[in-house]
Amino acid sequence: MEEEMASIEENRTWSLVDLPHGCRAIWLKWVYKVKRDENRAVAKYKARLVVKGYIQRQWIDYDEVFALVVRLDTVQLLIALAAHEGWEVHHMDVKSAFLNGDLKEEVYVEQLAGFISTGHEHKVFKLKKALYGLHQAPKA
Repeated sequence: MEEEMASIEENRTWSLVDLPHGCRAIWLKWVYKVKRDENRAVAKYKARLVVKGYIQRQWIDYDEVFALVVRLDTVQLLIALAAHEGWEVHHMDVKSAFLNGDLKEEVYVEQLAGFISTGHEHKVFKLKKALYGLHQAPKA
C-alpha cells in the first residue's frame, strides 16, 4: 500500500484542500490481488487504490462514459499489413496508464484511514489526475 501511495504522490495525482461548499467527496478503497508465477506460487501481493466510482451520478458528477477500445478487425488489418510489408510488430503496456491522464472536472476524494494527513484531518484530496474506478478515468 505504501508503494501505491508513493506512486500516487510522485505522480502529483492530488492536492489536499478544503471541500468546497456544495461539493461532495467520493470514497476510496483498496483492491488487493495476489500475483503468481508460472508454478502458481505467490510472486507478490499487490494493492491498488481505486475510487468508488459506482456512487458517481451521471450528469452530476460526470457527463459521459468513455472506453478506449480498438476493434478486432482493426487489429487484424494492422497485423496483416505488417506481415505484407515485412514490418516488425511490437506490443506494449503502459503501467499506471489511468494515473497519467489530467482531469478537466473537479473531483474530490476522502482521505484514507491509515493515511490521513496529521493536522489536516478535515481536508479532502482534489484530484489533478485520474484514478482507477473513476468514470472520467478512461477519457483523461
